[in-house]
Amino acid sequence: MAESCKKAAACALQMRIFCFSAPQHHFIDSYIHASMPSPTRDVGDFLIREVELTHDPDDQQQLDSELLLNLAEAIFNCTAENPTDLDQEIDTDPSLARTIYKISNEMLARCNGGENLHRNTLEVLEMLGPFRWDAKMVVALASFTRSYGVFWLVLQLQSKNALALSLAVVRRIPSTATFLKRRFTALNLLVGTILRLVRLLISYESLSVKHELVDDRDREITRSRICLASYWMCRSLLVCSSQIADLRNFSIDERSDRSVVAAWGLYSLGNKLSCLCSDLGECIEKCQQQIETRLYEKLLHVFKQKGDDNQKALRAFFAWKDEFPFKNSSKEKIGILELKGKTVLVLITKPELLPLDKAYFLVQQTRSLENCVVLWVPVGSTSGWSSAAKASFEFFSSRVPWLSVARPWSLHPAVVGFIRQEWGFGDDPVVVVLNEDGLVSNANAMDMVWIWGPRAFPFTDSREGELWKEANWTVGLMVDGISPLLSQWIEQGRDLCIYGSDSIDWIRKFSRKIKKIRGLGFDLEAVYVGCKNPSERNVRSIIHTIDEEDLSSSITLSSVDFFWFRLEALKRSIGQQHEVAARAGELLDSGGRNGWGVIGRGSSTDVVMLEQGVLEQGLEALQTWRGNVTETGLAGALRAALEAPVGGGGCRHDEVVEYEEGLAEKRKICGSCRVPMEKFVVYKCEA
Repeated sequence: MAESCKKAAACALQMRIFCFSAPQHHFIDSYIHASMPSPTRDVGDFLIREVELTHDPDDQQQLDSELLLNLAEAIFNCTAENPTDLDQEIDTDPSLARTIYKISNEMLARCNGGENLHRNTLEVLEMLGPFRWDAKMVVALASFTRSYGVFWLVLQLQSKNALALSLAVVRRIPSTATFLKRRFTALNLLVGTILRLVRLLISYESLSVKHELVDDRDREITRSRICLASYWMCRSLLVCSSQIADLRNFSIDERSDRSVVAAWGLYSLGNKLSCLCSDLGECIEKCQQQIETRLYEKLLHVFKQKGDDNQKALRAFFAWKDEFPFKNSSKEKIGILELKGKTVLVLITKPELLPLDKAYFLVQQTRSLENCVVLWVPVGSTSGWSSAAKASFEFFSSRVPWLSVARPWSLHPAVVGFIRQEWGFGDDPVVVVLNEDGLVSNANAMDMVWIWGPRAFPFTDSREGELWKEANWTVGLMVDGISPLLSQWIEQGRDLCIYGSDSIDWIRKFSRKIKKIRGLGFDLEAVYVGCKNPSERNVRSIIHTIDEEDLSSSITLSSVDFFWFRLEALKRSIGQQHEVAARAGELLDSGGRNGWGVIGRGSSTDVVMLEQGVLEQGLEALQTWRGNVTETGLAGALRAALEAPVGGGGCRHDEVVEYEEGLAEKRKICGSCRVPMEKFVVYKCEA
């Protein structure tokens, strides 16, 4: 319990509240029902009008109701039998702390049985007038929690702390709360109902800009229920505050009777609020259903209608709460207007984004984009956002150079449903491209981003078609972007042998052959890229052995994952009829475990892909063709070595070409055996 008190003290300090005495209070039962309005319709309407007159919202009064509610609830729970931890820090605004302090003192000051409880309730509501409905109730609850938390703190510490004991004497706080159990059980139930009501208000007020989607009658009924709920919540909190003041006038002889009367009054208020909670919940649920249905229809319409810019589409999707729904890595608020005239890549993922290596690669692929913004929209599970999911989002959003939705757990269910149904988001991340007009120009450009990076801008379907029309199966396309060293060799036009296997014995034999070929004058660099779905321990060990024994070049373990991930993107991005998809599919289907190699030069389309046995045979035969490398290239020489005629008879293929200037200096490659052909002059008479 001492630990609970420490937590309550820490929370109270966050709210910058301090202990001050309050006026004395007499019997609570003298005004439990004082000035209570009649249950008739006319009196109910009159009460609603009275409450509405106190409501004068000020747009400048911005308050994160949910965060403050979490803090108040944490303080309250620290005084309960099963305290909970406060897992977040809240920096309370000084002006808000002063308001809480002032209202808390007013509540205690008005705990006088001779005064009018109804009038006191309206006066407190007047003080809360500038706030929204949800915010005013959260502030009222926090004001009560301030005095309630301090009371429990002193009560529990007085037996161990001299200062707490002195405060208990000055405030006439009893030395034990055992005889108050009935009263505080009722109070706990009442506050629990208030918490449920406040959360209902928060859920409704968070949709305030969408209230025009609700039928007028349902909107008016809901507003009336909110007025009544706010009145009775505030009135109940005044009664709860009276419990704190009432304890100072307690005598031992009065304990039993007064506790029963006080508990009965609290139970009565709890029943009243419970009924209001049910009625309000039904009204809000009906409004939310109307909003969800009509907002979904609105989104369908917006994303099919071309506008002058992307503002209308973005506002319909994100700006249902404020005009600054995004943030950058520095946690600065970013408005919808800052995305005007730009292509927006809407990156939709789970809260944990991606594995760190893939997230880093995605950052690299999008870093140099111009007139284009990446907007990260994480979507929680169907069960909602857990504390771990929120922590994961906060971690990644402060480290990636993109914009992100500031509070993704507050996205409207209709928006989340639209993302899942219309944009096809499931478990795998997607990138939806919104062009400058706010139209969807690509339903999922994720593979385009992985494969092409900035070259794919503006990431439209037509641009993707253009890229694939120009694409060929090359070594450069296979390894683009996965390793800085490989990228450098590609730019230099060096001959590369990309190979893989899960057998270190085969790799040693293969390496000896490569070194033998290089010794014959071939400028060939072999690079180990692992195999598909490798055991991390096995591939890590192989890479370590390759480096230690200087068998060949290699890439990092994360780059091995990138290589196979890139092949999957190449295969997935275009139909099997394309050579790139077919070749990538061959490697992926084999898994690359038994030994394979691809030999080529940079962006050259002359590429040879061979499996274990044929590859070794080709390397053995390659030394007899080394003189032709300058004409055919290394890949061509390897192909010629493998396709050479059997039996030593040589190739008898010949071709006749018409004479042209400079023909004598040119070399022609045999279409059959891929060897440079000898030139002969043939004279033909046309007479």
